[in-house]
Amino acid sequence: MTDALKRLSDEGVAIWLDDLSRQRITSGNLAELIDQNHVVGVTTNPSIFQKAISEGHGYDQQVSDLAARRVTVEEAIRMITTADVRDAADILRPVFDSTDGQDGRVSIEVDPRLAHDTKATVAEAKQLAWLVDRPNTLIKIPATEAGLPAITEVIGLGISVNVTLIFSLERYRLVMEAYLAGLEKARERGLDLAKIHSVASFFVSRVDTEIDKRLDGVGTDEAKALKGKAALANARLAYEAYEEVFSGERWESLDKAHANKQRPLWASTGVKDPAYKDTLYVVDLVAPGTVNTMPEATLEATADHGEVTGDTIRGTYDDSRAVLEAVAKLGIGYDEVVQLLEDEGVQKFEASWNDLLTSTEAELKRLAPSEA
Repeated sequence: MTDALKRLSDEGVAIWLDDLSRQRITSGNLAELIDQNHVVGVTTNPSIFQKAISEGHGYDQQVSDLAARRVTVEEAIRMITTADVRDAADILRPVFDSTDGQDGRVSIEVDPRLAHDTKATVAEAKQLAWLVDRPNTLIKIPATEAGLPAITEVIGLGISVNVTLIFSLERYRLVMEAYLAGLEKARERGLDLAKIHSVASFFVSRVDTEIDKRLDGVGTDEAKALKGKAALANARLAYEAYEEVFSGERWESLDKAHANKQRPLWASTGVKDPAYKDTLYVVDLVAPGTVNTMPEATLEATADHGEVTGDTIRGTYDDSRAVLEAVAKLGIGYDEVVQLLEDEGVQKFEASWNDLLTSTEAELKRLAPSEA
């Protein structure tokens, strides 16, 4: 074992785990990862919960109780998932307290079927914050066009937000704009800005997956030489945008009111192509003030053989622009790719949510009390 995770943390990267289950909570595994692997946060999504609930019997007692109450499947899912998030938030509370609320956070996502409905997303975010009832929760809202005004409204209510499914640099700037507008609303309402936090989840590996496929289609040596480079370039330029926005005049006014910067969070950091090193989207995306949320396999790989050499983002901006320009010159449209990835991301989470509905409904029927 190296001490790569400590070095990563020392470089200013907050290490979050992209996974949660009742087994992980009750077995002490989450607490162990916090104590020994520098994990300071947890992210969840519909796919993670679908997998957790469909495996094993850790949820049987709660599902049996819910079945006895004859609750709807939607209510059952919310009772189950918010219970896990609440318990995880309690385990992470010491981290939350010791970092003044920056870390020690657990994310839970609004129903992905609401991704294109602003009003419903705001209502769902308020409901989730009330249900979990922990100060160290982040409500995940997708960065769709309908999600942007929802982010502003929810932040303006003093609810901390994890903005998810960001793929494009243009959309990322709109996400930061939505956050700043929300902080301004919160300030107008007299809320304490120091208590409002946010991260912006910029997805990484899926960009390479899609662009690499198109580079293979081009098939030239020039195209092959660009494989595995677009996702890092995209994320690094996102960090450049972050530095620009959170040093500008508009930010300075909010900074004086003790507002918190919206940290970039690298999501989808598990490597999809076995030809790439399994720590690629960790060790090559190191910069202060960032979050990297990792599947457990990526966390273990980084702990075992990750080579953390310091800041690997700042100083790369010109080269990163050159990579994206080279990809564009080969006829691969950036705007088309990132829109496709956003659409697919929403669809995948909707599909996982529907799978979750189906499997939970089956569990409710299996554990329902026998008729007398």
